[in-house]
Amino acid sequence: MDDLTRKNFLRLSAAAAVAGPTGIMAAGPAAADGSSGGAGAGGAQLASSTGTALHDPGPGWGQVSEILRNTRPPRFAARDFSITTFGAIPDGTTLATDAIAKAVDACHQAGGGRVVVPAGTFRTGAIHLKSDVNLHVSAAATLLFSSDPSNYLPVVLTRFEGQECMNYSPFIYARDCENIAVTGSGTLDGGATWDNWWSWVTPSGPDAQALQQMAADGVPVEDRVFGEGHHLRAAFIETQSCRNVLIEGLTILRSPFWEIHPVLSRNVTVRGLTIDSRGPNNDGVNPESSQYVHIQDCTLNCGDDCIAIKSGKGADGLRINVPSENILIENCTLNIRYGAITIGSEMTGGVRNVFVRSCTIGSPNLYFGLYIKTNSVRGGFAENIYLRDLEISNLTKEVVSCNFYRSEGDVGPLTPRVRNVELRNVNVGHARNAFSIFGYPRSPIEDFRLIDCTYTSIDAASSIQDTELSFQNFHVNGRLITDPAQLT
Repeated sequence: MDDLTRKNFLRLSAAAAVAGPTGIMAAGPAAADGSSGGAGAGGAQLASSTGTALHDPGPGWGQVSEILRNTRPPRFAARDFSITTFGAIPDGTTLATDAIAKAVDACHQAGGGRVVVPAGTFRTGAIHLKSDVNLHVSAAATLLFSSDPSNYLPVVLTRFEGQECMNYSPFIYARDCENIAVTGSGTLDGGATWDNWWSWVTPSGPDAQALQQMAADGVPVEDRVFGEGHHLRAAFIETQSCRNVLIEGLTILRSPFWEIHPVLSRNVTVRGLTIDSRGPNNDGVNPESSQYVHIQDCTLNCGDDCIAIKSGKGADGLRINVPSENILIENCTLNIRYGAITIGSEMTGGVRNVFVRSCTIGSPNLYFGLYIKTNSVRGGFAENIYLRDLEISNLTKEVVSCNFYRSEGDVGPLTPRVRNVELRNVNVGHARNAFSIFGYPRSPIEDFRLIDCTYTSIDAASSIQDTELSFQNFHVNGRLITDPAQLT
């Protein structure tokens, strides 16, 4: 592990030790293929209609109280630093980047507080937060981000699709900070359109391939320099190796890429956001290799997955080897576009202990309810995934999609593992299929349970292979389902 990630790993490991005997933080790193004991028998369709868990059920819903105890928003000193005091002009044209940087520094030096964006439209480039600073965007205030890539230089340490590099700064960025926030009832407008950032989606291909090769070859991260002359888009808000993070209340529009991206961060609260950003790869909230994350009361209309939980990709995912875990998602409205709740596809470090409850999901433009995506190139594990009390109105594809053969397929050295997944009291109005779910013969999807679920209108048969399903009081199109064969 190189110096760029050693400190992060040690901090997270120390946090794990403090967690005590509850088992929520695994002692020691997980195996690369996600194995930590348990069965691995093959078979085309493995099923039990008894509903009895065939493996260790993991932490279960009782663990939510532990997550809530360890996920609390930071507090800030009662000091305000208006960006207009430092020269920012609300004309929507004059760059306020330097004025905001001066306000952030003054707030930090004073011991913390709020950097206030008052009413008006302020144009800016990259904003870098410091510890104990709350960037507060007031009602009727808009931070309008420049579409000039040079306003996001110099390059910073970031992750692009699960791999570390030096790239354009995210629009709002923090690294190695404690007690930071972006709050308010104002608007963050990324200004992305097909005339600027979104048009990079095609020319970014060669850069993404080059980065993947650098990671595979073990090129030091500081030598993986992109930025000027390249086309890897930056995230909107990214925290790198931060603790005690709050992102709250804002309306977020027109992001160049992923919107909210905590990386190697701990104690992260994301709540009350309205995101409407429908460009390519415009994921809503993407916790990556992060722990104790609480996402609540958000409304997401995204150009890609609404909430996507990640943990690094390929060689970098193996090198850093920090899972995302202990995540609670509740009271969210997830409308558009791919997966409502997604795990992967950059999940080489693994994902565990994810709880989703009391969410409203679906629209004529949403594909999947639960979307787990990996293969033997990406590997990783997803375990202890619990969804309950969900109302799903309409999906254009499957309620659950989990396919180990997607994208690159089964051509890599890593064996993914998915186990202990439970859907309880999930009601679906309409979907094309109930399941498209494919494990490997050498690694079947294990202990996937549906309990007290009703799917009212399902158009077509499911595809199920190498998967262990069990049902209790599960109805599809008015029919009690006791065997996977009834769905295929």
